[in-house]
Amino acid sequence: MTAVELTRFKVAAEKTGELLAARPGMLADFAADRQGFLSARLVQLPDGEWLDIVEWATSEDFATSRAKGPNLPGIARFFAAIDSLVSAEEGVLAEAQ
Repeated sequence: MTAVELTRFKVAAEKTGELLAARPGMLADFAADRQGFLSARLVQLPDGEWLDIVEWATSEDFATSRAKGPNLPGIARFFAAIDSLVSAEEGVLAEAQ
């Protein structure tokens, strides 16, 4: 079953451009380096909060990715724009694709 990573975080208003500029590099690094990476959507919420919704082929793929952390420049640049983590959860996609 498809695993879904839900990560909510805060970004200072002055870093929004930096975050968005770093996003394509992060996605390219994920596609190149993270087995089981399927897709990602970034949602801007009120008050400087963001929600990253990432789909993984399996829960194991997500766990392996998490263990790698910001191991590539594009990923590190995106993570550097984040001021604080609000929450991180994992679920399973319930809809048929």
